[in-house]
Parts: sequence; C-alpha cells; structure tokens
Amino acid sequence: MSDTALRNADIDAALAEAKEAYVTRNPKSLARYVEATTVMPGGNTRTVLHYNPFPVAMVRAEGCRMWDADGAEYVDFLGEYTAGLYGHSHPVIRKAIDAALDNGISFGASNMTEARFAKAVCERFGLERVRFTNSGTEANLLAISVARIFTKRKKVLVFDGAYHGAVFGFAGGGSPINAPFDYVMAPYNDVEATRAVIATHANDLALVILEPMIGSGGCIPATHDFLRMLRAETSRVGALLIFDEVMTSRLAPGGLQSVSGVKPDLTTFGKYIGGGMSFGAFGGRGEILDLFDPRRPDALPHAGTFNNNVLTMSAGLTGLTQVYTPDAALALNARGEALRARLNALCDAAGAPMQFTGIGSMLAVHMTRAPIRSPGDAAAADQKLKELFFFDLLAHGVWLARRGMMTVSLPIGDAECDQLAGAVQEFLSARRSLLR
Repeated sequence: MSDTALRNADIDAALAEAKEAYVTRNPKSLARYVEATTVMPGGNTRTVLHYNPFPVAMVRAEGCRMWDADGAEYVDFLGEYTAGLYGHSHPVIRKAIDAALDNGISFGASNMTEARFAKAVCERFGLERVRFTNSGTEANLLAISVARIFTKRKKVLVFDGAYHGAVFGFAGGGSPINAPFDYVMAPYNDVEATRAVIATHANDLALVILEPMIGSGGCIPATHDFLRMLRAETSRVGALLIFDEVMTSRLAPGGLQSVSGVKPDLTTFGKYIGGGMSFGAFGGRGEILDLFDPRRPDALPHAGTFNNNVLTMSAGLTGLTQVYTPDAALALNARGEALRARLNALCDAAGAPMQFTGIGSMLAVHMTRAPIRSPGDAAAADQKLKELFFFDLLAHGVWLARRGMMTVSLPIGDAECDQLAGAVQEFLSARRSLLR
C-alpha cells in the first residue's frame, strides 16, 4: 500500500473513532433526530445544519455559550453564520424587543421605527436609498431583478463557488433550485479571466454580483486589483456592480466596501443587522431604488408581509446605533485579526498543512499550506481532515460550522479565545501523524 493510501486509511480510522465517540456522547440528540425524520425530510429544514451521523440539538444559549440536549456546554464560535454577532439575548437588544412587543406585533401598517432604521442603515453604509426584506436571499433576489430592469439587460455574472442565498448557490457550477436567471460564470479573484468574460457578454450583461470576501466558500477575500477591475469594467460596459455584504458588512464600520476603495451600485444586507431577528435589505443609488417608489405610475411592486415588522425594526435600530457602533466594529474585528494570527502561528509552529483565512471577525480553516484565492482552492484541501477537525473541536466544547467556518461575536473574550486556541493546539498535537 502506498504512503498516501496508508495515510488516508489512518484518517478514515481516526474519523470513525471520533464519530463513534460523538454518538456515545449525544444519545438525546440522536433520539431527537430520529423523531424529527418522521415529519421533516432527513429531520431537517435547513440543509447547512445537517451533518452525519446526526446533528447536535441545542436547548439553551446565553452570551457566547450554548448547551445541548445531553448537557454539554459549547463556546459559540459559529455565531449563527455571522448573524449572531450580538451573542444570545443581548440585554440592550432584548429590552428593545420587549418594548416593541408591549405595543403589538404585525401592524399591517407603516410604523414609527422603520424610517429611523432605514436612515441608520443608509448613513452607516453610504446608501442613498434602502428597502427591507426578510432575508439575504430575498435581498439578492430583488437586487438582481431590479438591476436587470434598470439596465434592460438579462445576463447575471456570478463566480464559481459563490453563494448568495437559498436560490443562488454556485458551488460545483450551480444548484438545480437556483432562480432561473441567465447566468454566466467567472473564476473568483482571476482578473484577466473575469475581464474576458465581461468583454464577451458586454452588450447583454446586466450586473456582476459578488461578496467582497466569499463567506460560505471559505472566508476568501477578494484582492483589491480584482475589485477595482470589476468596478472599471462594469462601468465601461454599462452593467451594475452589486456587493453582497450579507456577511461582510460586519467587517468594518461601513462594511467591507468602505475599506476596499470600491463603491458598488447596489449592496445587499442581512444577518446581524436585524439584531437577531429575520432581516434583509438592498440599497444603493437612488435612481435605481426609486423604481420602487409607489408614487410613480410605473412603480415596481415589492411585497413582503414582514418587511417592516416591528421586532426587526426595533432590534436592528438598537443594535446598529447603540451596540455595534463604529468603535465596537473596529474593536471586534481587531480581536478577530489577532485570533486568526494566533491560530496561524500555532499551525506554522507545528509545521502542519493547515491555515485560517478570513478578515476581522470571520475566519475559516483549510487543510493545506497552499494559498487560498478561490473556492476551488478550498475544495481541493483535505476535506476528511477538516471533518476530523470539526468533531475534535466539538469534543473540546467549541461550536463551529461543519465546513470549518467560525466567527467572533461581541461576547467572546480572552477566555473563549484561549479555549479555541487550546483546542486547535490539541488537534495539532493529537493528529500530528495525520498532518503531513
């Protein structure tokens, strides 16, 4: 048997042992999962939360900690895939929600908070106008739709491995349930190849949409040259540039675009900006957003029962203006930078084929020494080792995404960062023979 085959067999054996221990520790989660499969396909209603052999079920959360059905305690380094920036039940936001509840829910009318929240979002992220939705998926759906109408063109340029919501997944070339737009695809961070794609479709290209740092594909930042090229080329051919900042708006006081030096025509938002409630938004240039102005005889319709619901409006406004202030954003992301540097130093000291990518308070692990510039690079890394890392960290009380993504939320302090670093150090030590 070759050295590679022997190593793969050793990784398989270690992963099987880790899963067996996981099953033994979590009998109540297993029972919940088996029961759930009788009424939900695969016991699941949100695909990203499923992993084999079954997912842990959480019963309680407070601050940056969570407790599962079998009583185990975890430091929450997942942070609800960036939406949980405030932690669990932040007292200031909880007070705002309680006050909103006291005055009733679901008015079916305009309320006194939505315009204040809209002003705060516009001022924070440099928008002329904004409209609210219920999720980042909806925000991207509306932004893409209005861009096609505004430009009177059809083609949508996306990037291989990108994700823009439930009906906009482009890993492996795309999802069968994607919204039926006319897509063209380019490689992320490849300046010349993308420039060529734009040139080929120049007359029909309505928009280019991307995250300025790919989130679900592995926390991979776009290069400044790549973003500048996109701004120049979309302007040249008359297409719109859309930044999906559903995740990345937390990475700087004005979103990641505020430090990139590149201003898109439209920006989409979601996740934490709703203060923990369901939220999405799209905004940008007034002349584009004003196509939805209902005072116009040709106004575009935009419905959504909960677009301006009082819980999200109240929680979001309070969170953005009182808790996640610009100073708080700078401090949190500096803490994330320091943590990622610390973890990478541990990997370097161990000589392990392992690294953490990201910006600020978002990071992801990859089992390779090679540079990660695109989701394809991330996919080429050792996925079984990443799965072993996931189960090992769960055993050490660290909650993270199965795909290796983590975030730093406001309640996470030095003790929690020490716990994560300790768990990573233990993985590097215990799995040394496999990390070669």
